Amino acid sequence: MPSRKSSQLRTNVILRGLDDAAFAQVLAHGTIVDLPLREVVYEPERPIDDVYFPIDCVLSIVTRMRDGHQIEIGTIGREGMSAFPLLLGASSTANDCYCQVPGSAVKISSDLFHEMHANIPDFRQLLDRYLQAYVNMLGQMAACNRLHNIQTRCARWLLMTRDRVTADEIPLTHEYLAMMLGTGRSGVTIAVGALQDAALIRSARGTFRILDRPGLEAASCECYEVAKEQFGGILRAMEGVAQA
Repeated sequence: MPSRKSSQLRTNVILRGLDDAAFAQVLAHGTIVDLPLREVVYEPERPIDDVYFPIDCVLSIVTRMRDGHQIEIGTIGREGMSAFPLLLGASSTANDCYCQVPGSAVKISSDLFHEMHANIPDFRQLLDRYLQAYVNMLGQMAACNRLHNIQTRCARWLLMTRDRVTADEIPLTHEYLAMMLGTGRSGVTIAVGALQDAALIRSARGTFRILDRPGLEAASCECYEVAKEQFGGILRAMEGVAQA
């Protein structure tokens, strides 16, 4: 019978795709950590010492401007991992990465990550496929932030986050959502109000609850469907794993 730790590790799609020998390495050397809101994963221009594979948390990659404004440029859930700079041959990056939705993740050292990447072709292939999907999504999100209104972007963000945590309730404040969307809090409050008036979501006491998923999908911009296509149905498949 698989151990509890083994079952938790297999919740992450990349780790679930490993063969038995590679999985055993992560099982032996990885640790399961609880990440609270805003827990730092890596900081700009600092060495990246650890790699995180989300189980039920969600990580944000954020660009910070000189005036202090921030905008999310990428999101990582249990379909992926945090080590994009390492994959591209760097040891640091200009961006922040921190926990967006609290939860757990598998942490391994960057040394073990490099060793597995160099010596395990299947691991490398899994990472390459994920990186390609992620890069495609970066372009889509750049267009989304420029062309789509706050309400449709808000719906898209909530849906993508919900798919990663496989729960209809998401711990989140208006202020934090505004930062993720790169807009003012007043604009987010108006957008959230419209979605609430349509009975698609409910926002109260620092949480959002999705009440009508099909309706929220209809209210979202096209980028939510693109996100599902880019990851080849991974996010939907994860729901079955979580419910098994």
